[in-house]
Amino acid sequence: MQVRELDHRQQQGSPFAVRIRREMDRSRWCRKAWALLGGLVLAMCLITDAWACRLAVLGDSLAAGYGVAQQEAFPVQLEAALRRQGSTCTVLNAGVSGDTSAGGAARLDWVLADRPTHLLVELGGNDALRGLPVEQLRANLEHIVAGAKARGVQVMLAGMLAPPNLGRAYGDAFRLAYQDVAQSQDVPLYPFFLDGAVLQGGLMQPDGIHPNARGVEVIVQRISPWIMNSLKEG
Repeated sequence: MQVRELDHRQQQGSPFAVRIRREMDRSRWCRKAWALLGGLVLAMCLITDAWACRLAVLGDSLAAGYGVAQQEAFPVQLEAALRRQGSTCTVLNAGVSGDTSAGGAARLDWVLADRPTHLLVELGGNDALRGLPVEQLRANLEHIVAGAKARGVQVMLAGMLAPPNLGRAYGDAFRLAYQDVAQSQDVPLYPFFLDGAVLQGGLMQPDGIHPNARGVEVIVQRISPWIMNSLKEG
């Protein structure tokens, strides 16, 4: 039996061929549309991730959660409080027990590598306990705040008070160091991180230095509205 070859030139204009071309064109258009849609979705995800609020708490044992369960530490309780106030900000625990302001300054690049959008600086308590020069505290805080701002991070500064046994002159200079840095760097200042907990019965651990879980809760209750307002302004 002889097989006749198809004349494609004659078949191109047939209804069947026209239908095939239309289906192929529609298929190509659909693939392009899905590719474009996928690109738009990916771009939106990247933009959302870039703008997602991430608050790192650069601090010492008060931030790290010394003496309390992990879920009772300040960053965890703060994130929960911010959620209740309508914020979706993730709070990162960048606290290291025993850290001085110098230690925090040395860790700044490591903390910023986690790409926070905001930074709460909670340092200085160990400087005071060791009686370190106030000039060092001021210089270290300046370094931290200026370095974070240079990377586009919004900074908040939490102050600390020196123990009374170090004398009034040291105490006044210590307190003013935070005010000076906040003013020179134009960042918001929360005057005393332990406000509401220190010297209050049942809110501190036996060492009198670190808050217990209930004390952390009180600290968060007091500071979270200020942080929430700072996040909105930032």
